[in-house]
Amino acid sequence: MSTESPETDIDSETADSLVSATRTSLGDTLRSVVYFTPSGFDVLYVRQDLYSSEDAAREAKAQLVDLERVGFAEEPVRTALAHRETGSDIGEYEFTVRFHENGFVVRVIQDDAGVLFTADSMDVSAFEEAISAIRGVLRGA
Repeated sequence: MSTESPETDIDSETADSLVSATRTSLGDTLRSVVYFTPSGFDVLYVRQDLYSSEDAAREAKAQLVDLERVGFAEEPVRTALAHRETGSDIGEYEFTVRFHENGFVVRVIQDDAGVLFTADSMDVSAFEEAISAIRGVLRGA
């Protein structure tokens, strides 16, 4: 995928780092990587065998981004849950994994940016490694 004319303010170095971090963690099970903000998104990577064109990939990913943007609105609730004074502290929000019949959609949000990626069915422990690497890139961006 190309980020020649990004819809967001992501620079090519950050985009490449996000794809590299995710691919390193997930290997060939990785299907796609999308960077998104509350107002835009860029498809950073799509595995070659999935879509006939960049336009088809973007159209398909637009639906996922629309669903996952809810994460920005959830932030105050997640923060409140993480800092409960009642002793039922569940800790800071880390990431969301949506299980589907043939794979996963994973969302991680850091401040006003998010990354979602899709992967084939696999062992879910690999997601923690991918999320840690993605958060490192987003913090540095």
